[in-house]
Amino acid sequence: MEGKKETQIFLTKPLSLKGDVNDEDGVPNMLQRVLSLFKNVRSGSDLTRMQLPAIFNIPKSQLQCYGESVYCVGDDMLGKCNIEGSPSERFMAVVAWSISTLRPVDFGVAPYNPILGETHHVSRGTLNVLLEQISHHPPVSVLHATDEKENLELLWCQHPVPKFFDWKANNAGTSVEAEIRGTRKLKLLNYGETYVMNSPKLSIKFFPVPGVEWTGNDRIRCYETGLEAKLSYGGRSFLGLRGNPGSIKGTIFESSSMKPLFEINGHWDRTVTVKDLTSGKVRVIYNSKEVISGLKTPMVKDPKGVWPSESALVWGEVSQGILNKDWGKAMEAKKAVEEKQRELLRDRNSRSETWAPKHFIVSYDKESGWDCLPMQNFVPPAPIVIPFNS
Repeated sequence: MEGKKETQIFLTKPLSLKGDVNDEDGVPNMLQRVLSLFKNVRSGSDLTRMQLPAIFNIPKSQLQCYGESVYCVGDDMLGKCNIEGSPSERFMAVVAWSISTLRPVDFGVAPYNPILGETHHVSRGTLNVLLEQISHHPPVSVLHATDEKENLELLWCQHPVPKFFDWKANNAGTSVEAEIRGTRKLKLLNYGETYVMNSPKLSIKFFPVPGVEWTGNDRIRCYETGLEAKLSYGGRSFLGLRGNPGSIKGTIFESSSMKPLFEINGHWDRTVTVKDLTSGKVRVIYNSKEVISGLKTPMVKDPKGVWPSESALVWGEVSQGILNKDWGKAMEAKKAVEEKQRELLRDRNSRSETWAPKHFIVSYDKESGWDCLPMQNFVPPAPIVIPFNS
């Protein structure tokens, strides 16, 4: 049994600048296949319950995608947040790190929707990262990361809400817009500072130019230093002939006086600069090629330490089928995972039991949404590790 378990653990290369999926059929045919899924979907509908065939999946769970944005980096942007001397320098480092969590997304494909209780546990050096799926409908994921050496902590609760929009309803082209609800809290414990931030939206457009873009606004605040940033992410226009895809514009200012201190400009998939409004000095704070290109694939260091709930194990057979382009095997394995979850749900309902997360304390409020607290102060080292880029 142990041997079988090991062969089912599949860890695939991280999403990077060049992308991981090559559609041999080309965008037009993929577009037709994707649109076929929405024939009976009303405009404005929530898509969280839609089941995708395996041919539309990339070989990894959404939980892994969240985790990769933290532990898969070519340059340690998170560690830099903790070593800068002044509050403004640390704040700019946090802005740069927040930008680094954005990753390219390929048109027409999506990761697996994590099952309830699914986990993903990975270490990169002294940074230990643990994720758990605390709700399936609606899908809510929580990430807790700690680095005892750097003395920092990250808590990230995410609740994506994807909705389908028909061009007849909004005159903006047929599209899917995923609002990423929830907040991230980055604590720099050496300085007693907590940075609170949200995420931009993910926009998937089908007509007239197919593509996937990060759009909308992001806000970063640190109450201890009184600094705040507002970032705006731009994309293509409706016809795809105008706009500035991948662009970022923003300002860092004093929260109390609203006095602007720095201007932020650039592209999240290229470089981002910051301009000191007092001195006029401009410098690069983020270079995507250094951070999210040439990323290394995680590896299993301790197979016996991998939990049965680990994403790479839960979806291992599905990923194997996708990588081998054995769509029949992939679909069969995916249905088996989903049916097992339905059986567990029926069993809990028959016994009037309520499922509870193993690693987080969960709360929900209609106004503020989902919130979570970790049950442990520190995340333990993981059996799966990510090697440092040489």
